[in-house]
Amino acid sequence: MDLEDKILACMKQNGSPMSAGEVEKALKVDRKEIDKAFKSLKKEAAIVSPIRCKWEPAKK
Repeated sequence: MDLEDKILACMKQNGSPMSAGEVEKALKVDRKEIDKAFKSLKKEAAIVSPIRCKWEPAKK
Protein backbone atom coordinates (compact mmCIF):
# COMPACT_ATOMS: atom_id res chain seq x y z
CA MET A 1 0.00 0.00 0.00
CA ASP A 2 1.52 3.32 -1.02
CA LEU A 3 1.30 6.53 1.01
CA GLU A 4 -1.59 7.94 -1.03
CA ASP A 5 -3.67 4.83 -0.32
CA LYS A 6 -2.79 5.04 3.38
CA ILE A 7 -3.86 8.69 3.48
CA LEU A 8 -7.19 7.92 1.82
CA ALA A 9 -7.80 4.98 4.18
CA CYS A 10 -6.93 7.17 7.17
CA MET A 11 -9.36 9.88 6.02
CA LYS A 12 -12.14 7.35 5.44
CA GLN A 13 -11.57 5.78 8.85
CA ASN A 14 -11.59 9.22 10.54
CA GLY A 15 -14.96 10.04 9.00
CA SER A 16 -14.43 13.79 8.92
CA PRO A 17 -12.18 16.18 6.97
CA MET A 18 -8.54 16.18 8.09
CA SER A 19 -5.66 18.61 7.79
CA ALA A 20 -2.21 17.53 6.64
CA GLY A 21 -1.01 17.87 10.24
CA GLU A 22 -3.72 15.52 11.50
CA VAL A 23 -2.81 12.96 8.83
CA GLU A 24 0.87 13.34 9.77
CA LYS A 25 0.10 12.56 13.44
CA ALA A 26 -2.20 9.65 12.58
CA LEU A 27 0.21 7.96 10.16
CA LYS A 28 3.49 9.06 11.78
CA VAL A 29 4.95 10.02 8.39
CA ASP A 30 7.15 13.04 7.63
CA ARG A 31 5.12 16.16 6.76
CA LYS A 32 7.06 16.68 3.51
CA GLU A 33 5.95 13.25 2.30
CA ILE A 34 2.35 14.02 3.32
CA ASP A 35 2.46 17.30 1.37
CA LYS A 36 3.79 15.53 -1.75
CA ALA A 37 1.04 12.91 -1.53
CA PHE A 38 -1.63 15.59 -0.96
CA LYS A 39 -0.41 17.45 -4.08
CA SER A 40 -0.71 14.28 -6.14
CA LEU A 41 -4.12 13.41 -4.68
CA LYS A 42 -5.40 16.93 -5.42
CA LYS A 43 -4.15 16.67 -9.02
CA GLU A 44 -6.01 13.35 -9.43
CA ALA A 45 -9.11 14.89 -7.78
CA ALA A 46 -9.02 12.05 -5.25
CA ILE A 47 -9.45 14.47 -2.33
CA VAL A 48 -11.62 17.58 -1.95
CA SER A 49 -11.64 20.43 0.56
CA PRO A 50 -15.08 21.05 2.08
CA ILE A 51 -13.53 23.25 4.80
CA ARG A 52 -10.51 25.53 4.44
CA CYS A 53 -7.27 23.57 5.01
CA LYS A 54 -9.10 20.28 5.64
CA TRP A 55 -9.44 17.47 3.13
CA GLU A 56 -11.54 14.36 2.61
CA PRO A 57 -11.79 11.67 -0.07
CA ALA A 58 -13.76 12.75 -3.13
CA LYS A 59 -17.18 11.19 -3.55
CA LYS A 60 -17.10 9.02 -6.69
